Amino acid sequence: MKVESVRGMRDILPEEVPLWQKLEEEIRSLFALYGYKEIRPPLVELAELFSRSVGEATDIVHKEMYVFPDKKGQMLALRPEATASVVRAYIEHGLYAKGDLAKLYYIGPMFRYEKPQKGRQRQFHQYGVEALGSLDPALDAEVIDLAWHLMERVGLSREGLFLRLNSIGCREDRPAYRAALRAHFSGRKEELCPDCQRRLQENPLRILDCKEPQCQGAIAAAPKSLDFLCEKCRAHFEELLAILEDLGLSYELDPRLVRGIDYYTRTVFELCSRELGAQDALLGGGRYDDLVELLGGPPTPGVGFAGGMERLVLVLSQHGLSQDEASELDLFVIPIGEEGKRRAVGILAQLRRRGISADLDYMGRSLRKAMSVAARRARYALLLGPDELSQNSATLKNLVTGVSSTAPLAEFLSNPRSFLGSTGT
Repeated sequence: MKVESVRGMRDILPEEVPLWQKLEEEIRSLFALYGYKEIRPPLVELAELFSRSVGEATDIVHKEMYVFPDKKGQMLALRPEATASVVRAYIEHGLYAKGDLAKLYYIGPMFRYEKPQKGRQRQFHQYGVEALGSLDPALDAEVIDLAWHLMERVGLSREGLFLRLNSIGCREDRPAYRAALRAHFSGRKEELCPDCQRRLQENPLRILDCKEPQCQGAIAAAPKSLDFLCEKCRAHFEELLAILEDLGLSYELDPRLVRGIDYYTRTVFELCSRELGAQDALLGGGRYDDLVELLGGPPTPGVGFAGGMERLVLVLSQHGLSQDEASELDLFVIPIGEEGKRRAVGILAQLRRRGISADLDYMGRSLRKAMSVAARRARYALLLGPDELSQNSATLKNLVTGVSSTAPLAEFLSNPRSFLGSTGT
């Protein structure tokens, strides 16, 4: 009986990896351009971290977390998202003590037990930024601008993207808004799915995040968070809108947008693709001004976003913006005869130590088949046959132009770049 991968845990195969690497490089270089530094939290955290921050009433905690006891009975969880982990690290390592804005980013796998579907797996990969230490709406705008810039940088046009935006107010606004939602949905309880009937008592805001068709009528008629904002939250949101307009970033106000996590305050947003259908969000985020304090740190505002690598790869693939067809190697070594085989291994080792990406035909193929493999994988082929080796030389063939030349081995090995050109890896 063969062993297969766990459902929802997908292998990323070698032919797919170059696009992932290219995207990761773009993400890292762009985030650094905005002053963000990478942080790498662990995959496993105390389950309590997410129940306290993400929220007991959320689907993530209630249904989707991978939770298990360790050998001492302590309940652990595979991280379902990274903001809580970053904030935990921010507090634990006293990053707030520097008294400056902390701008952090991450890239890595997350885990949620949900139904696998196109662009969504149980192990999925997220990239994201967190900016901790400022309430300035200009920082919200920077985070949103960074999200737009990233999509443009990887090749998506502004015309194919749109921004959903809302403000859900601060903790002073929340009681009145929750009461209004509870009163509204209590009068239409029979229209709600079983999960939303549970959410009605635990946290009625979570009903707004439900995707079940039977709940949509009641959700569409629900009170709007913008009608319950205090003066400070309203001023914050209006300033953010003005900055976005100054930046030329269009937006659509969505009064039902609350995001699926309890720690959000004030600004919430999603940057979406018109190419993805119902599940159209490429990334999403917002403010979480109470989260640091909730997890035991000093009062510290924060804002950030997270995006899914799988979704981004899917959209880029639909646009034909996959990895360029570039040769993976500088050189492919093809030995001919016994002496060629003996010499090839040492030559290959020397080339690699000089920074030349190279490989060898280990399969004993015929010359014709080996050349065919070389043409798919490399820019040059180095043939080591009896005639060449008797003169301490090799035949170097440019697999792009088809031109062959004789290369003295000593000269070639002392300065291979002069023979291969400057476009190698």
